[in-house]
Amino acid sequence: MASSQQAKSFKSARGLLMGLAAAACLLAAQPAEAQTPAKRPPAAPQTPPQAAPQAAPQAVPGFWDPRRRPERPDLSRLTVIRFLTETDYPPFNFTGADGNPAGFNVDLARSLCEEIKVTCTVQMRRFETLVDALTSNRGDAIIASMAVSPQLRARVDFTDPYYRVPARFVSRKDAVMPEIRPEYLEGKKVGVIAGSAHEAYLKAMFTDAELHAYPGDDAMRAALRRGEVDFIFGDAISLAFWINGTDSGDCCAFSGGPFVESRFFGEGIGIAVRKGNDVLRQALNWAMFRVWEKGRYTDLWLRYFSVSPF
Repeated sequence: MASSQQAKSFKSARGLLMGLAAAACLLAAQPAEAQTPAKRPPAAPQTPPQAAPQAAPQAVPGFWDPRRRPERPDLSRLTVIRFLTETDYPPFNFTGADGNPAGFNVDLARSLCEEIKVTCTVQMRRFETLVDALTSNRGDAIIASMAVSPQLRARVDFTDPYYRVPARFVSRKDAVMPEIRPEYLEGKKVGVIAGSAHEAYLKAMFTDAELHAYPGDDAMRAALRRGEVDFIFGDAISLAFWINGTDSGDCCAFSGGPFVESRFFGEGIGIAVRKGNDVLRQALNWAMFRVWEKGRYTDLWLRYFSVSPF
């Protein structure tokens, strides 16, 4: 059984996970270009473009290429899928008002079962117990914002990713940039969590920015609200909920687009199945493509994410 410390590492690195998951992002079912800046050669500083004063459309990620339609697998051997998920990770997993499992992951699991036309059950367990429950045949698949990693691949197999946890910059609303490149942040103060993959990325790619490391999210976000830093850089899913929540005081907004380089931010979020269970893995991959193709993935995303992390 994984230790609680390992479980925390899985959670904090989800997408690095997160199961707010990673494949390129598609915006409104079309390919989006995630920013992966290279170190700039010596050059005169450029003037960053200014954002137009209008709201950006909601961006809905997808990770399926319409030109690569998967073949329908043999589903005759599937009669039930016992999904395992975790107990408390809203909006992805939580207990609903009726006491039943709810959340983005749960609704996606049910949509997949409807597409495959099999009975679906969802059992909630503590995150650190999920892999052991799967490998001991107490469930068939884990859908719990679990980040794909080499360590987990040694124990379970994963489907294609169904979302990523991108990284993004956030600025105060009066200083939003529609695009961010390394040269645009020369001399700018950027807040980041000390020791995180986000800090490592900034040190590698944004070498002329002035980095300010903070012990946690609260301190970093407070520094931006007070104007002590020009930008903060971190997990776009948690930042999206902060931007749209009361704690931000409506101070801030995303600047630039998502960064999804797998070397720093992980392979994405997939559904875990037991090693060698290719029948179920292929069925889930096929069903995810169908759910996306029919627009049901988009409907789910818009239901749970009022401010898109992409």
